[in-house]
Amino acid sequence: MSWLPSNDPVLGDPTSCDALELVIVPRTRDLGDGFEVRRALPHGKRQMVGPFIFFDHFGPVQFVSGKGMDVRPHPHIGLATVTYLFDGSIMHRDSEGNIQEIQPGAMNLMTAGRGIAHSERTPDVQRQNGQKMLGLQSWIALPKGAEEIAPSFQHYGADSLPTVKDTGFTARVIAGSSFGAKSPVDMVSPWFYTEVALDQGASVPLDPDHEERAIYVIDGEIEIANARYEGPRLLIFRPGDRITVRAITPARMMFLGGDALEGPRHIWWNFVSSSKERIEQAKQDWKSGRFAEVPNEHEFIPLPE
Repeated sequence: MSWLPSNDPVLGDPTSCDALELVIVPRTRDLGDGFEVRRALPHGKRQMVGPFIFFDHFGPVQFVSGKGMDVRPHPHIGLATVTYLFDGSIMHRDSEGNIQEIQPGAMNLMTAGRGIAHSERTPDVQRQNGQKMLGLQSWIALPKGAEEIAPSFQHYGADSLPTVKDTGFTARVIAGSSFGAKSPVDMVSPWFYTEVALDQGASVPLDPDHEERAIYVIDGEIEIANARYEGPRLLIFRPGDRITVRAITPARMMFLGGDALEGPRHIWWNFVSSSKERIEQAKQDWKSGRFAEVPNEHEFIPLPE
């Protein structure tokens, strides 16, 4: 997925919960073939939640036979990408030689560091048969001391991630720690990411220990402190207070956040950095072909003008 600055209006909702700092209504864009993306971060009033600097919700979309997603090779620096699917699958290929089919419930963390290129495409079998797609892609900005680390890729299947269950409640801990369980994923700064499903009438707490935290409501309706919120919404909370979330209808959410970084980041296209000069260098590196190529991929996304 790619990002460029835009002039989209700043959106938000009034809130009645004192602990709730901001409600973001994602901006919707059609990328073609009916493939919609809802973008919650970055936002005019909030660049990051913890290190989360980009948050895209794509689908649901039904690809017919012969159609699919084709994101040609493109570069990243200074961030890690998390692709998380609820429906469908994506074939990941990158310039480090990693090839991985991403399936629902799996954790895929690609750390760009000093630079990586990758492509995201519908696998051949699913393209032939058609498939439904629904998922999220997030970017995790790296701390200053780790922006130039070596690129890497981690994959954990759904069965290898801890799952916490109780009456009317299921959570999969994708990264970091939640509900007393810890993900096996290695991270260079403290953050957390958890899929939470609630049955109608069930309640769950949002851990007050994290410095910055948010809830992304994918679908359904929830209630917090007598105020109701329907998906899709990103709810950003102030630190310290214990939050209780109750499902008015069956609801699916992502709990996310972590430690705030040491300062804001510059973001342009697929590049994130604490230095404007570093982004200018990355632009020239991509334009001049100095990024490593994705093996067996012969096309690429040109640098935007």
